[in-house]
Amino acid sequence: MQPANMAYDRAITVFSPDGRLFQVEYAREAVKRGTTTVGVKYKTGVVLIVDKSLTSRLVEPGSIEKIFEVDDHIGCATSGLVADARALIDRARLDAQINEITYNEKIHVKTLVKRICDFKQTYTQYGGVRPFGTALLIAGVDDSGPRLFSTDPSGALMEYKASSEGSGRNGAMSYFESNYREGMTRDEAIEMGIKAIHKGTEGKLNPDGIEIGIVDKDEKFNVLSPEKTKQYVTKAIGGN
Repeated sequence: MQPANMAYDRAITVFSPDGRLFQVEYAREAVKRGTTTVGVKYKTGVVLIVDKSLTSRLVEPGSIEKIFEVDDHIGCATSGLVADARALIDRARLDAQINEITYNEKIHVKTLVKRICDFKQTYTQYGGVRPFGTALLIAGVDDSGPRLFSTDPSGALMEYKASSEGSGRNGAMSYFESNYREGMTRDEAIEMGIKAIHKGTEGKLNPDGIEIGIVDKDEKFNVLSPEKTKQYVTKAIGGN
């Protein structure tokens, strides 16, 4: 006998009797299996930190892309299917450039996030497509200050002071709930983000696999060098 949900998970356009879209839920499972990513707001900007989860010492860490620049004032970290994320990043970059050419101003962070989520939502509504199996943490600074958004495969969005996606989300969010505070400095936010990933990965953190991106009101989005990143990791968790 076939499982009860078998008739409802073959197409994205079919709801189950209890109002669920199984393909969207399967996409969320792909995100949960992804590596842990965190984002933390501080006084003048946002920090994005990812665990690349190196599976072999033969892998070149620089070949694994988890943090992307969208515009000078917006960056993004991804968890889930990286190929899906690249397609969304290309779309986001295009939207940001079109806005700047059309209106002669940088796009607002929330405006960009809504456009990307609207695009993701269309992939839950039409036949012949599948949802994007990735969750994006989008960070930026605009006229309203530092912003941090989390996006879902369904196209939903939520703004956070600190957030996490991926396999270690529960542990990282638990750490943020207990330790996050307003008005932190950049270094304090980086240290907190590293400790959250350390908690989320149950202590299995490889300093070579950590990448840190920063967007601040006083400088363009940038990714820290591996040397600087290792210094922060060593300071946050020592030799663990």
